[in-house]
Amino acid sequence: MTELEVGEIVLCTVERIEKAVVFVRIEGNGRGSIILSEIAPGRIRNLRDYVVPKKVIICKVIRISGNRIDLSLRRVTPKEQKELKEINKHEKSAKSIIKSVVGEKSEEMIRKILTEEKVCDFLEEAKTDSKKLEELVGKENSKKILDIVCEQKEKVVEIKKIFSLASSDSNGLGIIKEILKGIKDAKIRYLSSGKYSIKVEAQDMRSADRKVTDILEKIGKDAKKSDAMFSILEK
Repeated sequence: MTELEVGEIVLCTVERIEKAVVFVRIEGNGRGSIILSEIAPGRIRNLRDYVVPKKVIICKVIRISGNRIDLSLRRVTPKEQKELKEINKHEKSAKSIIKSVVGEKSEEMIRKILTEEKVCDFLEEAKTDSKKLEELVGKENSKKILDIVCEQKEKVVEIKKIFSLASSDSNGLGIIKEILKGIKDAKIRYLSSGKYSIKVEAQDMRSADRKVTDILEKIGKDAKKSDAMFSILEK
């Protein structure tokens, strides 16, 4: 099992419903529960309109206390749902590649990988350093797996966010230009009244999200140093 964090989006399967609590199995991470108020906003007339046993749902981790994991269904945004579905798609593809090469032993190997990270992340890292993969499946199978991974043509995904950047300094425009001039691998466009859009592209949703998060963190730090005002308006 990988270690969960508060705010993480996870795939769950509903196991049972007891009164106003839904108990679920978290994919790769044990079990959790959802109270009625975290199922959907407003009054819920029929709980089974949202959750039934065996239904797969996407949830957000809101609290972790010892072995207890509290989840929310209503706090998951459409964007977060899309991102997890994209990650899940890559994960299934990565597992299929290993199964096609290794065969019957693949399940055990996949379980070993999942104790530390996702299979798709493991294979992505193996592109630049295949040592761990070779130790797991052998040199010959490692080469076969990486050949398939490298041959796959992955669709480029794009993430767009809106942020605000302004300065009350007499040289405010110059300060903003200085903050933004060092940004690479992203398209930044002025919208209006201190609002800007930022677009980044990557081979998968997780990489794109990581890239845009890192860039916005840098802009935020540089803005603070220059006494400029920065905020993310659309996440």
